[in-house]
Amino acid sequence: MRHFVLVLLAAGCIGRAFCGEAAPLTPGDKLIRKFLASQAAELEREFLPGVKTKEDFEKLRPQLHDEYMEMLGLSPLPEKTPLGATVTGKLDMPGYVVEKLYFQSRPGLYVTANLYRPAGPGKYPAILYQCGHGDEKRDGNKTHYEDHGIWYATHGYVALLIDSLQLGEIGAIHHGTYRENRWWWHSAGYTPAGVECWNAIRAIDYLVTRPEVDADRIGATGISGGGAATFWISAADPRIKCCAPTSGMSDLQYYVGDDGVNGHCDCMFLYNRARWNWTTIAALICPRPMLFCNSDHDIIFPMPGNDRIINRLEWLYARYGLSDKVDAMVSVGGHAYRSDLRRATYEFFNRNFKNDLRAVTDPDSGRDANGKHIIEHEKLRAFPNELPADQINTKIDQLFVPEAKLELPAADKFDAWRKELLERLRVMTFNAWPASAPAVQSQTLGAAPSEGREETESGLEVGWRWVPGKSLEARWIVVLNPADELSKIPEWAAAIVGDGSALLVNPRGDAHAWTRKSPPNTIERNFALLGATVDSGRIWDILTILRRRPGHWKIAGSGNAGILAAYAALYEPSIESVVAVSPPPSHKPRTEGAEYGPPLLNVLRVLDIPDAFGLLAPRPLTLIGAKDPMFERTAAMYKLLGASEKLDRK
Repeated sequence: MRHFVLVLLAAGCIGRAFCGEAAPLTPGDKLIRKFLASQAAELEREFLPGVKTKEDFEKLRPQLHDEYMEMLGLSPLPEKTPLGATVTGKLDMPGYVVEKLYFQSRPGLYVTANLYRPAGPGKYPAILYQCGHGDEKRDGNKTHYEDHGIWYATHGYVALLIDSLQLGEIGAIHHGTYRENRWWWHSAGYTPAGVECWNAIRAIDYLVTRPEVDADRIGATGISGGGAATFWISAADPRIKCCAPTSGMSDLQYYVGDDGVNGHCDCMFLYNRARWNWTTIAALICPRPMLFCNSDHDIIFPMPGNDRIINRLEWLYARYGLSDKVDAMVSVGGHAYRSDLRRATYEFFNRNFKNDLRAVTDPDSGRDANGKHIIEHEKLRAFPNELPADQINTKIDQLFVPEAKLELPAADKFDAWRKELLERLRVMTFNAWPASAPAVQSQTLGAAPSEGREETESGLEVGWRWVPGKSLEARWIVVLNPADELSKIPEWAAAIVGDGSALLVNPRGDAHAWTRKSPPNTIERNFALLGATVDSGRIWDILTILRRRPGHWKIAGSGNAGILAAYAALYEPSIESVVAVSPPPSHKPRTEGAEYGPPLLNVLRVLDIPDAFGLLAPRPLTLIGAKDPMFERTAAMYKLLGASEKLDRK
């Protein structure tokens, strides 16, 4: 048996053994990991609660599908523009044909592909093959799997192998939060998983136009990143009649509880805004046939998670009386696509599409006698020379998910409009906020300085410090940034507070809380898998500390802390005025290298920073150093309510 090991250099690291030694865990690291693990365990304590029967699940399915597409950034679904499918070359091989082609899943978003088909005429089942992280650079990662395409074509299938976004002929980025510090992806609601799913939807659109393809027999498969993409498309599009994902999914207990997120780039995840048990993604495939494949020593998809997932799926398929339609195949070894995995996959499709129960005896065909690829990879390029000048692949992260474009209502409709926006923001951005904070005995704020730490969520503490001034009635909350010291009022705040008293709040993630690069940005990425960001949690921290001390408050913050202060004020009427110093104008960089605001999940699908400030009207708002023209939107909202004098821009 020949073993063909999957190339994963472009996927980032594969567990800590491949990343080098991780930084030693600090006490703060241990605490935040314990907190996140408990959150993950709670989300996966039950699978599909309330579902007891097939009918229960079918009633729930439309809602789940809508939430799923929204969490991928595919709601609303992009327009299905003309594909412009173009075959750029053809290779006539013994018994099969390879076509080199591309299509545009939206104008300028190119998908490069190879289509393998039998040489003879006929109507064949089709396989949409999602490619894992085989790094073939300019040739595209589709060429890493050419032997699979050859097997299908020589056994009576049409196989379309499509390049992934990062590792296609036009190389883009999967690693926005993994290594590129593109934290604004969270705010945009952008994940490359959404692009991979959309490209696959359009790939099916292309397949059904082919005269050789039987549109009622389309399957999907792939390994690793291709395994994840197989889940994305199979859950999204019922035109996939059966699927065989290999090493493509684990669960939150592993990703979050065991830091499994470290082994995976951003294309492996959606933003779990709806706070799902992760296996719910796979549940959307039920009751279509599924073969869930893995390896018993796969360090980035370990067996405990594999067992939990298949047990959940078998339970759901059993509600339909179709337990035989879902099965797990486990190979012996590490993260690779060995002969037995291929054999099981080929037999699975043969059974479901051809009613062929015979054993596959040639799972390694498609390579020469030395185990080498038959076709030189360069000969499989869809673009053999120059790449298209109008491509948007390399900037699709900026364009893929539509941003909200707010139109101001009439003045007498403003309150209802604001309420609707805040309700949508609560669902899309702050859905992970708990129903209530832990009950604690908070200290009274008096004439003497005091300080303490308080639980804002179970197992998570933040620090505060009370600095009384001459006036105990003029009470300010001063929101600190992570690098700020809790021991004193920051210089920028001193002039604002004046003779008043200040409650310094140091929300989660202060300078001593956890290791930022651990690797790679573990804590920040894990929060998104739980439907949150660190900064949405910081807003909750501010609100919790404040609500335990009722009364009249003013709030101030500098930079990103000023943005958090404003969002807290939107959800707490006892905050009577807001001061933001040097606020960034947007939650994403509007020019190259520009500063941008705190990452808040999906916030740009609802509003942006100037709009959030404007929703504070008519409460007094002071913006210091807010020179960007975008802040004219804030001014327009204050003007609409006849409250321009309440907005002070310095």
